[in-house]
Amino acid sequence: MTELDTVDVTPRRGRRVHPAWWAAAATFLALIGAAGFRSTPGVMVEPLNDEFGWSIGTISVALAVNLALFGITAPFAAALMERFGIRRVVASALVLVALGSGLTVFMTASWQLVMLWGVVVGIGTGSMAMALVATVVGRWFVARRGLVSGILTAANATGQLIFLPAVAHIVATGGWRAAALTVSGAALVVVPIVLLFLRNRPSDVGALPYGGTEADVVEPLRSGAAKLAITTLVTAARNRTFWLLMAGFFVCGATTNGLVQSHFVPAAHDHGMPATTAASLLAIVGIFDLVGTIFSGWLTDRYDPRVLLAAYYLLRGVSLALLPPLFGADVDASIFAFIIFYGLDWVATVPPTMALCRSAFGASAPIVFGWVFASHQLGAAFAALVAGLVRDALGSYDAAWFGGAVLCGLAVVASLAIRRAPRKVAPVPA
Repeated sequence: MTELDTVDVTPRRGRRVHPAWWAAAATFLALIGAAGFRSTPGVMVEPLNDEFGWSIGTISVALAVNLALFGITAPFAAALMERFGIRRVVASALVLVALGSGLTVFMTASWQLVMLWGVVVGIGTGSMAMALVATVVGRWFVARRGLVSGILTAANATGQLIFLPAVAHIVATGGWRAAALTVSGAALVVVPIVLLFLRNRPSDVGALPYGGTEADVVEPLRSGAAKLAITTLVTAARNRTFWLLMAGFFVCGATTNGLVQSHFVPAAHDHGMPATTAASLLAIVGIFDLVGTIFSGWLTDRYDPRVLLAAYYLLRGVSLALLPPLFGADVDASIFAFIIFYGLDWVATVPPTMALCRSAFGASAPIVFGWVFASHQLGAAFAALVAGLVRDALGSYDAAWFGGAVLCGLAVVASLAIRRAPRKVAPVPA
């Protein structure tokens, strides 16, 4: 007897709000909690350098480990959600983020920074990364998938918007330890919300996916999480589209989390801009990222996602190439224009990438996207480390910005090389 034989999936009459929207809201809040720590590294580089004397390159090692594990954890987290449910995985991940962030206040050596900031928090945030978005959207929605994926992706930007100026202010007034404890508390606050409002599947509340029928209900996969993740990777690796999406998302991570999120604040500080001012500019990226990502989701429901990806990477590369001369001690119209332009493009790549995964890999798409997102974070780790080493060696970040622009050009080519999907694609067995 299957799960569908024992659970009534008939929608309840008279329900004003479909439960899929409550699941999306709880997911949004969980992603905001995770984004709290994601927003802190850029404003804590200088304080850690000043207190412990660690070089920016040494601190960048911890950044790189965090970003790499943030991505590598994603496909296994997606498989764990299939095996144990979304609620358990997300609640455990939030506790892990709180633990790793809180314990940093006791560290005295750089290896402890790598273990806590890099490993513990990297695994915790990775368990709530884009694989969570793909899982929730795939289970709960049939209609409006592009729009919802854009909204949930924008949760990271919203978390950055909420936390970054506050964290920068706390670092300036109370020190980096107070900021770390604030982030730890914020992650714990979200845990009861997840446990109360985030259900694993529509069938748990006697509903169908939003805009779907009984044919859209997918039975849970019961194999081991690690085996499921690896098997899905082996299957996806035979598909040319998988590698092209991996290449494009590597560049996406390198030019967002790796370069700008990790090094924009110290780069601006090199040119005389106060760290709190630079952090506020980076938070404004979050405002326009929220708009750009939701709009990208709307566009993805209507236009060819391959063309959208190519356009996004092209515009991003141009903006990075123009960035170095814009830095200065004061905020002028040119640097503000970069912030707006880059914000609109920040993770606008996610909805079309998810759409291409769904069209190519069917029911396996959430786990496949987890592997694609792992590439995103490996790119972020690569850029975070290389940019820090470039700064130590050359005394400037200019070469890092130009290198990011070149990578964007390669991503344009990879996006346009993806074959157009057929109208109907059978799901790939996981």
